[in-house]
Amino acid sequence: MTRSLLAAALFVLPVLLPLAPPAAIGRAAEPAAIPADFATFQRDVSPHITPRRPIDPKRYRQIEPALHHLALQHAERLAAMSAADRAAALGALGDFIDTARDAAADRPVLAPDRTVIGLLDPDRGLDPKEITAIAAAYGCTPTVFKKDADDETIAGVATAFLAAVRDAAAAEQPATIVVLGHGLPTEIQSYSIRFERLADALVEGAARRSSPRASAVPTDDGAGRTVDFGHLVLICDDCFSADFIIHLYGAIEDTCRDRGLAVAALPACIAGTNRDRVGFVDVSATFVPHFWKDVIELYFIRRPRPKQVTLRNFFENVDHMMYGYGRAPIVEGTEVKGWRMIDPALVQDPVTFVPLDREALAALRAILGLPAEAPLPGWLDIG
Repeated sequence: MTRSLLAAALFVLPVLLPLAPPAAIGRAAEPAAIPADFATFQRDVSPHITPRRPIDPKRYRQIEPALHHLALQHAERLAAMSAADRAAALGALGDFIDTARDAAADRPVLAPDRTVIGLLDPDRGLDPKEITAIAAAYGCTPTVFKKDADDETIAGVATAFLAAVRDAAAAEQPATIVVLGHGLPTEIQSYSIRFERLADALVEGAARRSSPRASAVPTDDGAGRTVDFGHLVLICDDCFSADFIIHLYGAIEDTCRDRGLAVAALPACIAGTNRDRVGFVDVSATFVPHFWKDVIELYFIRRPRPKQVTLRNFFENVDHMMYGYGRAPIVEGTEVKGWRMIDPALVQDPVTFVPLDREALAALRAILGLPAEAPLPGWLDIG
């Protein structure tokens, strides 16, 4: 995203439409393939999934984009199935996402004795208190990086931030990394930090505390060892943050593979904007992106506060609050029966990504009918 556009937006998933009504479900034919367009997926494919796996409409709305993207990742395999088997597999993939959400729900993001590392855009009115206050409220130890002194440079702050990330990856103490600023699909634009640099810092840090891998011969460069990023959570609230995180995951896995390192677990990641989407801010006395503003509203301003903030708080509560951007609820009596689109450009729909362990990857291969050792990404979009 260019700087000229970033005056109104800091930080594009296709338009989301209301779920098909029950009458349409009864008339629809079996899905022939996985459409690339999400609205078409909603109209032509979802009606074959929900009857096979009864689910609360709100929960399905939250996982439906993730299910679409997972299906697109395996579109060729799904296309080779019969229509009935494909519909059954899609239902099983929905269950798989649900299971991953339940398994990750209680993972802490802000909690006592957790380190919080912040990186704030240098050009606008973001104040370190946007991170330090909420971190301190949950017993975290915050360190925030932001260029605001004349003698500091963008490159210098970026180097210091990456050093802190490297140390966090090397430490036993759990840590949450929060990035608020301008973004592109391939970099934290505010500080010109490409995804490869961040991946290198994470891998270098994790390699410091790597452990010997079974059936491997350790070498001086760390090959034959296992690295674990499972104590880390990364939050990016900037434009194209889901794209950036997907690039980051790929770079971590590629770098570890090149170095002969096995990955026990990738970090959990939260993107303030979905794929191909920009994010917006409210410019007033403060300059805070919509996503982080809602996090502060829910878990700092409102009372009572929970004892800790977990992934569930993000992929359920924050996600629900963010759904109102660009949409309006359809209310019948006292219930919200659906949503209507007001301005698709304002939709940004945050995403939570979680690591997949060996058992989860085996389950995914079984659903898709893949060989036992078929390569799969070690992460999952859970909505």
